[in-house]
Amino acid sequence: MKAKYCRYVLQFKQPAGTSRGVLHEKETFFIRLEDEEAPGVYGIGECAVFRGLSCDDVPHYEEKLQELCRNISNERDTDLSEFPSLTFGLETAIYDFVNGGRRMPFPGDFTEGLQEVPINGLVWMGTKEEMLRRIDDKIKAGFTTIKLKVGAIDVESELELLKHIRKVFTPEVLTIRLDANGGFTPANAMERLEAFARYGVHSIEQPLKQGQWEEMARLCASSPIDIALDEELIGLRGSRVGEMLDAVKPKYIILKPSLIGGFSGAQEWMQQAAMRGIGGWITSALESNIGLNAIAQWTAQLGAELPQGLGTGALFTNNIGCPLEQTGETLRYNPAKNWALPEFDWKE
Repeated sequence: MKAKYCRYVLQFKQPAGTSRGVLHEKETFFIRLEDEEAPGVYGIGECAVFRGLSCDDVPHYEEKLQELCRNISNERDTDLSEFPSLTFGLETAIYDFVNGGRRMPFPGDFTEGLQEVPINGLVWMGTKEEMLRRIDDKIKAGFTTIKLKVGAIDVESELELLKHIRKVFTPEVLTIRLDANGGFTPANAMERLEAFARYGVHSIEQPLKQGQWEEMARLCASSPIDIALDEELIGLRGSRVGEMLDAVKPKYIILKPSLIGGFSGAQEWMQQAAMRGIGGWITSALESNIGLNAIAQWTAQLGAELPQGLGTGALFTNNIGCPLEQTGETLRYNPAKNWALPEFDWKE
């Protein structure tokens, strides 16, 4: 088996605002696996490191990827326990290769166009006017669940946004999820949660920055809005998974395979959460269409019923053309469409 990799920089169509700042581009890497005895058949995976968020955002990241490729080519193992995004990319490339190198790491009804994955409509942060327009666009597109990023503009403006929605759409008609990205503090979180709760909010992701287990546990126990943990999962593995879930007791967890150790890491989290009666859903993390495609296929196999937090691939000007399509509030795979892979600059 021969392994190669390349770096790729995704360009946002418009700046993407979060409570951690504004994003203009997103660096990612691809890994390619090929059997020299079967030329033309190769698997591709995305090593979707998220700078500033991934626990494997380290200066020697590319060197570790080079080491992984060399070891694969020389039939040696590589310790990826500290590199969840490399695990995600490698697992995807392996599944893709095993299934014929057709960009179908998890073939099934979804890839045959017979199954759709329900998704929420994500509204990025911006000015009040920008967010109002984006909310209206999502609703007109057919979404019945929308997720709002909060924490970047003043709270009163965010509450006015929710009031605007609820004037027209009741909780029975439109589900609202919030994502604070750790933007609240232990001192102001409960006050904000109580204010948001007046507008029938389904859940809120990561109100506090990760690592504050005691404060987060208190919020989970008394919040009028169900809390979902997101960044809290990053960097935890082994016994720490159950330890955190027992300490915090969230209602939901958000599974991002590229940030928590690939599909194997996500499976571990799901198993531990299920043992404790904790629900959740799958979310992408600004991957290109190569990573998004793998996550969507894997999610479809799980038979997800709740709307998932999967992107639609429409954020970037230079994304990779693929068969994924958004239809209303669902993501589907159109087998009649072909991939449009560019000429990547592969390195060994």
